[in-house]
Amino acid sequence: MNTLTVYRLGQVEYEDGLQLMKLFGETRRQGLCGDVLLLLEHPPVLTLGRAAKRENVVADDARLAQEHIGLFQTDRGGDVTYHGPGQLVGYPIFLLPEHRQDVRRYVRDVEQCMHRTLAEYGLSSVTIPKWPGVWLGGEATRDARKIAAIGVHLARWLTSHGFALNVNTHLEHFQLIVPCGIREAGVTSLQRELGHPVPMAEVEQKVARHFADVFELQLAEGPPPTRTVSVTLLQGEGADTRVLLLRRRPHRGGFWQIVTGRMEPGESPREAAARELFEETGLRADVVDLDYRHAFAVGTTVPPRLVEENAFAARCDAGFEVRLGDEHDAFEWVDVPTALERLPFRGLREGVERALQRGARDVRG
Repeated sequence: MNTLTVYRLGQVEYEDGLQLMKLFGETRRQGLCGDVLLLLEHPPVLTLGRAAKRENVVADDARLAQEHIGLFQTDRGGDVTYHGPGQLVGYPIFLLPEHRQDVRRYVRDVEQCMHRTLAEYGLSSVTIPKWPGVWLGGEATRDARKIAAIGVHLARWLTSHGFALNVNTHLEHFQLIVPCGIREAGVTSLQRELGHPVPMAEVEQKVARHFADVFELQLAEGPPPTRTVSVTLLQGEGADTRVLLLRRRPHRGGFWQIVTGRMEPGESPREAAARELFEETGLRADVVDLDYRHAFAVGTTVPPRLVEENAFAARCDAGFEVRLGDEHDAFEWVDVPTALERLPFRGLREGVERALQRGARDVRG
């Protein structure tokens, strides 16, 4: 029996999720791994499938910016949908065997995994032929409400994208769109149907088990990501705020970044952030936890190298003299737009933005 390795990744930026699908897809294609199921949550984002109509995004760009909701065009099937915290997103990266090489069967099998999961919570779900996804209620009874979206992509029988199951999702954000272009019905979640929040880890376990059963695979847990930290170091106030950027040496990539580094055994994230700040800049300071933890792939290696990073912030006085460590060959204090333009990874840019939102006014070097 072939294996299904499940990776439970927590929060993943949407563009990082696209990169993970690409890297795991290449890994699967090269035979360096078996089938993979990525389980994760995205920050608030709208995604447009190949059949999407832009008018099905009801909110204008200003409203999306105000709500901090991104907008992405994708190569999956379907129209527009919403992803956000509390929604379980699953990306099956399967190389379908010959006897399963049927697109309609694959979609039905993914739907079956949703049906079986929902049944464990006492919910009887259905599919409605003219509307994609997994539903509660029925079209004829006028109480149809979508609980899971399905949007897949297949290339030479390698699958990507997948499903989005509303667990404890902020359903009000669906008002920003016409979900999947369907105006006649609403959306719901496990939390709304059951009347209480549902532990995400519990739902992940059930979904993974049903994917293994439906696709006749032996379930295995993926190794945990490497734990890392980032620290945004700020100087100045208001419009004069500057962000410290460090340039990695050429053999380490040569790109600009904020302070980053691995956690050492036995360290807490906060301890690791304070240590990395000192090692890379010479500053001893308290660090502020930005409540931002996300997973991503470092670089483009195959198989992908997974990292889970906690973001922190710190502040120093204008007279502080940076002392570089061995990993970097240059530093600059830059304004915020320049920092956001130079940083190559969404997670680092998000760390800077959160540092600015939270400030670090009470932190002094």
